[in-house]
Amino acid sequence: MQFSYTTQTLALAALCQAIRLVQQIARGDEASNTELELCLQSVSVQDAAEPVDIFGGKLADLANGYHVLQAQLGDNPKKDLELTRYAMAVITLERKLAKSGDSLQAVGKRIERLQQQLQHFQLLDETILASMADIYIEHVSPLGQRIQIAGQPAALKQPMVQHKIRALLLAAIRAAVLWRQAGGRKYHFILQRKRLLQEVKTVLQQLAQA
Repeated sequence: MQFSYTTQTLALAALCQAIRLVQQIARGDEASNTELELCLQSVSVQDAAEPVDIFGGKLADLANGYHVLQAQLGDNPKKDLELTRYAMAVITLERKLAKSGDSLQAVGKRIERLQQQLQHFQLLDETILASMADIYIEHVSPLGQRIQIAGQPAALKQPMVQHKIRALLLAAIRAAVLWRQAGGRKYHFILQRKRLLQEVKTVLQQLAQA
């Protein structure tokens, strides 16, 4: 894949949208099933004609992610530091996954199995959510420091909440894969911040006019 700021911001918006859902679910807040499905379905998409097709084909469906990314890249001093911490942890995990041939191969095989399961179960079925959570627990999380999720203890104890959070972290990893493939690097958040922010603003302007 060629270097592209457009694809980098698309991937970061998807990553932000997944992490925002993690925060909402962990806090016991109501989360949109539509957004949840959009994020989770990206995990099973391995080949796509265009990057946006990984996330359903419509930039408008990632609008919330773009707004979150705009707030994180902008000059507003009141940034969501928790979200930033999660995002950096995900990006670090993805980099370690990319360097681990055995783990990468194992994840690929599990995703093939997931694609088969999706022929028989709905995306938000507990069977699918548990499968995605298992992929994250068994093959991704052990590669680095465990991501400590803050939230309401009562919510975090619920198995379905745990499944959703881990499945969403796997979706965030998928977005991080695309970000890296498009040339994304951590130093871009400092050296190319204004360039990325301008790309985000351009997309949001286009969506507002649509």
